[in-house]
Amino acid sequence: MIESTAARGAQRGFVKYYLPLILWMALISVASSASFSASNTSSLIGPLLNWLFPNASPETLIFMHFLVRKLGHFLEYAILGILAARAFDRSALAGIRNRWFLVSGILIAGYALLDEYHQSFVPSRSASLLDSLVDMAGGFTALLLLRRKRRRVRRYL
Repeated sequence: MIESTAARGAQRGFVKYYLPLILWMALISVASSASFSASNTSSLIGPLLNWLFPNASPETLIFMHFLVRKLGHFLEYAILGILAARAFDRSALAGIRNRWFLVSGILIAGYALLDEYHQSFVPSRSASLLDSLVDMAGGFTALLLLRRKRRRVRRYL
């Protein structure tokens, strides 16, 4: 059976725009596992921070580890925001395409909350509304920057 050009185009669009988004969401879910708990990441991040800041007190290193983890939350959801905006802005459905910012924001907020809910079932993890807020801040920061850039580009056209 011969595939239509539209069907091939839809498949290419899915692979190019939606598959990276889905894979990133899967990666976020993996990062919510016990393997990426604070106690496990401290064996990697701790020595690195100690090497970078050899004169830092143990309390300072613990706080820096906390900040690095929160920055990780922020950045992983900023990337999610970029990938969501990229996918939804190019959607074949006009309703999604025209509301890419809103749809992306709902995905970010929903996934941040779902991620923390999932962590509440992982023994070495804890669910934290603060982490969800940091996640959402990263995602919405990326969306706002993308929308600002998009408006600037339109202004100069």
